[in-house]
Amino acid sequence: MCEPDASRKFQHERGLVEWPADEKGPDMTRNPDVVIIGAGAAGLMCALTAGYAGRRVLVLDHANKPGKKILMSGGGRCNFTNMNTGPGNFFSSNPHFCISALKRYRPEHFLELVERHGIEPVEKAPGQLFCADSSRPILDMLLTECDWAGVEIRLATRIERIERQGEGMQLVTSAGRIDTGAVVVATGGLSIPTMGATGFGYDIARQFGLGVTETRAALVPFTLTSQWKARAAALSGVACQVEVTCNAGRYREPMLFTHRGLSGPAMLQISSHWLPGDELVIDLLPGVDAMAALTQARHATPKRQLSTWLTERLPKRLAQALVEWYGNDGVLADQSNQQLDDWRGRLGQWRIKPAGTEGWRTAEVTLGGVDTSTISSKTFEVKELPQLRFIGEVLDVTGELGGHNFQWAWSSGVACGQSL
Repeated sequence: MCEPDASRKFQHERGLVEWPADEKGPDMTRNPDVVIIGAGAAGLMCALTAGYAGRRVLVLDHANKPGKKILMSGGGRCNFTNMNTGPGNFFSSNPHFCISALKRYRPEHFLELVERHGIEPVEKAPGQLFCADSSRPILDMLLTECDWAGVEIRLATRIERIERQGEGMQLVTSAGRIDTGAVVVATGGLSIPTMGATGFGYDIARQFGLGVTETRAALVPFTLTSQWKARAAALSGVACQVEVTCNAGRYREPMLFTHRGLSGPAMLQISSHWLPGDELVIDLLPGVDAMAALTQARHATPKRQLSTWLTERLPKRLAQALVEWYGNDGVLADQSNQQLDDWRGRLGQWRIKPAGTEGWRTAEVTLGGVDTSTISSKTFEVKELPQLRFIGEVLDVTGELGGHNFQWAWSSGVACGQSL
């Protein structure tokens, strides 16, 4: 990245304006080298990279503000990367697709950019880097870099039609017609529609004959059946460390009871492996052989209440609830081997079948997306139509929780931007 020309005054409002549908904005008739659809993480990263490479870049977005998801991510603190990100942290029908971009632009590269802007990273969990107080510095950094790179950003602009035109592309928008050499689709997925998420990127892919793998909400809380929902609601706000498994997924993270079901990092992670009808197996005492521990406690402290033993190892409200649900409280000396084995199952293999998930409303990402088999993993261009490209979440590449999806946005954006 280069430093700004000393004579150039940065203004956040530069290009970030709304044009009335019947009025053409200034310079709209000029032909940019590339139009990027989407002013989110991947789109802005691609834009500034291409801009520094000397390309004339125009970013379009239907929203009235850029980077809305950046601002609300990570609880408002933006988990902007994970220093341990690798191909194994992603779901895709083509698991090798992400390798090239992740190798080209790594977490340490983005961290260097962040630190150059004076943003102090906070490591909340091993490898997971957040802003100290607010996500705003990350968005401001991207907009600053776009400004220095000469990128133009137009907001509140609807795209009405996209057509192939010779060796280039033509867009018909609410603010006028644009001819360009290339179009980059960085529209994201379907998660959190209140932030402006739509399926527009998938529509573009289908228009030009590309496949779209089935999409579903991921990194999303679970809802429960009526019986378990009432039980979970009574425990709303209770959190504990668990190990949860479902299909090929296994995660040891905190779980949170909510009024509607189960949430917390463990549940968000496993939701990417869960399909309707699947059962979750939850170990409430991860790393503990519950049968051995209970047997030893019965021998060492036979007069201790079972509920007391549970309360020493689990949140008090959860321990009390388990006793209410399953009974068999009393002193440990009165617990038979079969009763202890029953508790081993309840604690180490608590089985629950979710009714569903919270869906797109609260999902952090979209699983599935534009089929990558027809897209170059190095340039992100459509192999049969190189003037059209797709990057970021709109593709069938979805990361685990913990900053991996942002790193995919940065890596795919840079790889695409460098090749334009």
